[in-house]
Amino acid sequence: MRTKFDKEFKKKAVELSYARGSSSEIADELGIDRALLYRWRKEFKEYDNNSFPGHGNPKMTDLEQENARLQKELRDAKMERNILKKAISIFSVSDGKSTNL
Repeated sequence: MRTKFDKEFKKKAVELSYARGSSSEIADELGIDRALLYRWRKEFKEYDNNSFPGHGNPKMTDLEQENARLQKELRDAKMERNILKKAISIFSVSDGKSTNL
């Protein structure tokens, strides 16, 4: 069975490896594979605090996260607009004010 490490452990391991300068020593002390620590360092260097999202969540830079948030906001606004359009057409027909007779 594979050992799972939480985000804090990974971040501390990476910080410790930079502070001490020897990734191999730190990996041995922590009982993890050296390649794993190198991968964590690479991910932390690329994504910084957005590293190690866990549970299959994608790693994203701050800009990518903002873009995803704005895209979701746009989808929600479009959905609300479409609902309001349908509601207006339903109420217009029931009022007898519809021009689509």
